[in-house]
Amino acid sequence: MEEHVYPNEEALNREDDAAQDLLTELRARAKTAGLWAPHLPPEAGGTGQGFLAYAHLNEEIGRVTWAQYVFNCQAPDAGNGEILHLFGTEEQKRRWLKPLVEGDARSFFSMTEPDVSGADPTGLRTTAKLDGDEWVIDGHKWFSSGAEGAAFGIVMAVTEPGDPPHHRMSQIIVPADAAGIEIEAVPVLGHRGRGWTTHCEVRYTEVRVPAENLLGERGHGFLIAQKRLGPGRIHHVMRWLGQMQRAFELMCKRALEREAFGGTLAEKQTVQNWIADSAAEIQACRLLTLDAAHKIDEDVEARVEISLIKFYAADVLSKVIDRAVQVHGALGITDRSPLSHMYALARGAHIYDGPDEVHRMVVSRRILKAFADDGVWTFT
Repeated sequence: MEEHVYPNEEALNREDDAAQDLLTELRARAKTAGLWAPHLPPEAGGTGQGFLAYAHLNEEIGRVTWAQYVFNCQAPDAGNGEILHLFGTEEQKRRWLKPLVEGDARSFFSMTEPDVSGADPTGLRTTAKLDGDEWVIDGHKWFSSGAEGAAFGIVMAVTEPGDPPHHRMSQIIVPADAAGIEIEAVPVLGHRGRGWTTHCEVRYTEVRVPAENLLGERGHGFLIAQKRLGPGRIHHVMRWLGQMQRAFELMCKRALEREAFGGTLAEKQTVQNWIADSAAEIQACRLLTLDAAHKIDEDVEARVEISLIKFYAADVLSKVIDRAVQVHGALGITDRSPLSHMYALARGAHIYDGPDEVHRMVVSRRILKAFADDGVWTFT
């Protein structure tokens, strides 16, 4: 990070042809250094040593948004790689997982729909009907991140319309160049929008793919999604920890350097309170994240822990970056500081992979159910 990523951050932010060439060069260096695809175990082609180890590593990687792509552990490819490794057939792994892990292809996850609440995906309307030996897919998705320039997507579609809501969906692998697919990038706060950084609207009109492109079993779309989204939410928080810590360091350095009203900002009580509160909140996030990561390594479901850190960390991320911007004053909202871009990106943390309100609901419902059933609830 110190030698290769930080010095090139400004150049990468331009997202021009030179930035793309630079990314290719940096990815090659990371691969040679044995730091490639750390989210996956060696048997899947990665260099991972477990979820807890990845938590520590991802805090460093998360300090610069581009770094996850440099090390080939970027969303949504990381999550797609995990479910292909867990649920894919040997042929699916050869055709789709191998190029993904080797960095020769990108992917997207096509679940969210513009006309359906993302907080209640049981209402998804995209359908996939089996016609002979082919799935025929029709629907309208958006926020299919990274779809522009991707080789394939994993599409969540209704295949069992008569079954209960959580058993209606299946996941199907769809080549991005299949006939009937239209992909258009959607401008999003904090994302300039090219290739991997895009968030796309995708329309499927009678898209035909082979029946063997089904990922896992029919009707198991939600089960697979939970296997993907649970760890994926922790991946986000791991990277947010890096963003928080970086913003915190920038805030402290600026407070010691900047003088106003006869002294440095570090001498002002309000700024001191911001620093103290940020230090406590970041450490709380870090310990909650490591606890959840440890439980995943131990094959514990950790649904409460994952939802808890998702909404808590999103709040801390926004507060710490906001304080850092305030300490920097006008400089903090210019592109001469990384804080302006960090601030824009942080707002989405309260929405994607489940809005804060839904995760709070999940936590409270599970705790109250435990009290109703057993009279007590404790962290496992």
